[in-house]
Amino acid sequence: MHREENSTKFPSFVLVIYDDVGEMRYVYFTIFILIYIAIIFSNASLIGIICLRRTLHEPMYLFLCSLSVNDLYGSTALFPSMLNHLLSDYHTISYASCFIQIFCLYTCCATELCNLAVISYDRYMSICYPLQYLRLITPCKVYILILLTWLYSFTIVLTTISLSFSLQLCGNVIDRVYCDNFLVVRQACSDTTVNNIYGLFITVVVIGVTFSPILYSYIRILNICLRSSKEQKQKALNTCIPHIASLLNFSVGILFVVIQGRYDLRHLPVVIRIVISVYFPACTPLFNPVMYGVRMTKIREEFKKVFNSKSSAFINMDVSGGHDQISRQASAHVCKFLSRGFAVQHSGELENCY
Repeated sequence: MHREENSTKFPSFVLVIYDDVGEMRYVYFTIFILIYIAIIFSNASLIGIICLRRTLHEPMYLFLCSLSVNDLYGSTALFPSMLNHLLSDYHTISYASCFIQIFCLYTCCATELCNLAVISYDRYMSICYPLQYLRLITPCKVYILILLTWLYSFTIVLTTISLSFSLQLCGNVIDRVYCDNFLVVRQACSDTTVNNIYGLFITVVVIGVTFSPILYSYIRILNICLRSSKEQKQKALNTCIPHIASLLNFSVGILFVVIQGRYDLRHLPVVIRIVISVYFPACTPLFNPVMYGVRMTKIREEFKKVFNSKSSAFINMDVSGGHDQISRQASAHVCKFLSRGFAVQHSGELENCY
């Protein structure tokens, strides 16, 4: 009761981790803006090549397109705000903006995991039922799965945010580079029993809904591979490696988020705390397009075709320009030669007259 009497409606939250950055903020700003540019370029390139090339209008690549859109969405929720705080002397974020950022980052996390679950299901159908694959995974089913992935994530996170938004708070200090729902709830003066029960329930549901199909898919894929030829094993391995790598990278990012939320890390150097904070929203959207773009042969070949066509167009334009220049130079020489011959001829006639 005493905590509820001391509650205050804070207009903003203070992100105190930026106070420990000091003069190194310009170094961090340079590093993070380069990372953000790389994230935008790599994901936009992957989305563009999938949308523009009809040969990539297949279920697997459409799911990858959804994954890249989510990576752009999540990184945009973090980087502009973080870059602004690094250059600013005031490290506060409004109450509404804080919860909007929480919503975006949490939906990004949930959608990422759901996308990885859908991709694992797609790989399972492709490897275990290759002849029926196109009949089972129709374009309509692909679009429905992508839509459900986003709607499911938005629904569960929106409920979480609504429960947290109504809490009375006794503090407004967040020791992280972005707003986090767990740290907000921890500063609540009012009863958080409902929040804790719902948070635990949603955690179990999300893990069950996403990791169950992932584990089932890879158990079946492994079973098929053990009975297949060496060539088929290699093909299945090449198909699954990017997804497994993305899943492991995602798991490391979530582990860092859990560690920072559950343990007091203020005794650690600020650089380690920042790396732990931004690993998931920074490394995941940078890792995924690079891994899929490099490892998946069809995407790599399409990138080569685009690059080669652009190079050929540039070379042809350069060659045609060179030919035009040579033609102009040749015409100039001919005209000069004819004019000189005309002048010599008429000078001889003038001498004969004299």
